[in-house]
Amino acid sequence: MNKKQFNFEEIFQLLKEELEDKKLPVVADPDWDRTINTPFKTLISCILSLRTKDMVTEKAAYNLLKKYNTPEKIIKLSEEQIQDLIYPVGFYKVKSKTIKNISKTLIDKYGSVVPDDINELLKLKGVGRKTANIVMVYGFNKTGFLPIDTHCHRIPNRLGWIKTKNPVETEQKLRKILPQKYWDDFNHLFVKFGQIICLPVSPYCSRCPIEEYCKKNGLKNSR
Repeated sequence: MNKKQFNFEEIFQLLKEELEDKKLPVVADPDWDRTINTPFKTLISCILSLRTKDMVTEKAAYNLLKKYNTPEKIIKLSEEQIQDLIYPVGFYKVKSKTIKNISKTLIDKYGSVVPDDINELLKLKGVGRKTANIVMVYGFNKTGFLPIDTHCHRIPNRLGWIKTKNPVETEQKLRKILPQKYWDDFNHLFVKFGQIICLPVSPYCSRCPIEEYCKKNGLKNSR
């Protein structure tokens, strides 16, 4: 085992320096529109972001939430109206239904308030562990949660930190090896790193700030 691979202090510092001027994903950015910076905004933005590029997510979230920023306002819209506001996010027809159903559930069961309990969030139809963790971290600013998306799953495996088959396993393994003081930064750093440098195919290893800490996993066609 190469102990250098697990020098988390240096790895996180190098990533912060490299990505300092890069825009945060909309679900992690508290400043993209302060007028709608609420747990509900984070929840709906995260649902919109699934299989959708950040630029498209931000525009769709702004279009929808600038005016319809509460469950009560959302529920008054038809699914077709929601679709028009969020298009062209991926699976926009499915997401419009999910957003309306979640809004109704929040009104009926939670007094229109997004629950600040991960187990309650997971009871909302259409909300998985990644979304629930993101709401806890970025919606409620709570510690002790570790959102895992495709980048956060792929990169720790590529680095050689873990060997897992899916994001659920990755979350479980990282909770054991990654000190909690890095959890708050982990998601947004690794998402941007995965979007800009450590790409799924042909990563830019030649300009990677943490190349020397990477197991490399037999990568080919690196640029």
